[in-house]
Formats: sequence, C-alpha cells, structure tokens
Amino acid sequence: MSRISRVTTNNGDSGETRLATGKKVSKSAPMVRALGSTDELNSAIGLLRCHLSKEDNATEMQTTLGEVQQALFDLGAVLALEGQYDAKTLVAGQDSITQTIELMNAKLPPLTEFVIPGGSIAAAHSHICRTVCRRAETDLWSVLEDEDTLENAEAAVNLRAAGVYLNRLSDYFFVLARTLMADAEEPQWRGPQESI
Repeated sequence: MSRISRVTTNNGDSGETRLATGKKVSKSAPMVRALGSTDELNSAIGLLRCHLSKEDNATEMQTTLGEVQQALFDLGAVLALEGQYDAKTLVAGQDSITQTIELMNAKLPPLTEFVIPGGSIAAAHSHICRTVCRRAETDLWSVLEDEDTLENAEAAVNLRAAGVYLNRLSDYFFVLARTLMADAEEPQWRGPQESI
C-alpha cells in the first residue's frame, strides 16, 4: 500500500493545513509548529549521522540515533493525531536514552564551565540537534497550553510523554557532543570576566 501517492496537492496554499485527524488548522498553529520542529530535528539527526566517523564509536551511536529517528515519527503521530496515538514507544525510549546518557556521562570528565558548541563537525552537529530539540520541546509544551487541541485526558498524557521524551533527548545530544570531543580539547566558556 502506498502511503503517499501525491506530493504537490495545493491544499496548503491558503495558509491552512489538515492534521491527521482531519481537523483544519492554520499553518502557524502550535500543533503545526511542533510538527515542523520535530521534522527539523529528525533532519538534523540525519545530518549528524552522516558526519559520524568510525573513530566515534559510530556503530553504537548510529543504532541509537536510528531508534531516535523512528521515535520522532511516533512523536509526530502523537502530534498529528492530537494526542490520540499511544506514546508507549516514547516512554520506553525515554528510559533507554536515560541509561545511555548515564553510561556516556560516566566516562567524561566533570564539567568545569559551559561548553561552547563546536570542536569537531560531529560534535557541532550534535549541538545543533540539541538546540533544535529544545525548540521542538518548547513548541510541544505550547500545544498543551492550548486547551482546544486536547480532546481528552489520554491525549494530554500522550502529549506530556512526548514533551518528557524531547527533554531527555536534548540532554542526550549534549552528552553525545561531549563524548564526540572526548579525545580532544573541549571548547569551554572562559568564564565571567571583569573586563575584556
């Protein structure tokens, strides 16, 4: 069965679109913004995966990132169906990501200052994923502030699970960026200066 048979439909030319529930909304609606940020995050992860080298323990990272990309499609389904999609894969993914963060972080030196994004192409892309993830999370929580988008309590539970997943995921990208810099000097903020 073909899920998408036609790409150009002209349906959005008026500045409105339809959610998977059939509901027509403005393209600037909180739900659409959250869907767009989630899509952007998934694309950024795809780019990060292209920059992982064999020296970066890439097999394990590629597996984790591949699972994250799958989970983001589940998250998109939660949004597009206005919370009427079971977020159980996101809850399970959150636990898995938390364990991965703890394992990676245990191997890193303690932070002495704020990390400046950069250092290597892969680490810089991980920071981009982190910041896009933070925006996607913010956009998702704004959906929960718009009570009209929530049909029932189950929808709120599923959307909240998606928000928690994104919060944990941004932590993962921060620790991943540090891990990708483990064998090099990590760029850090020089700290507050009285005069420059």
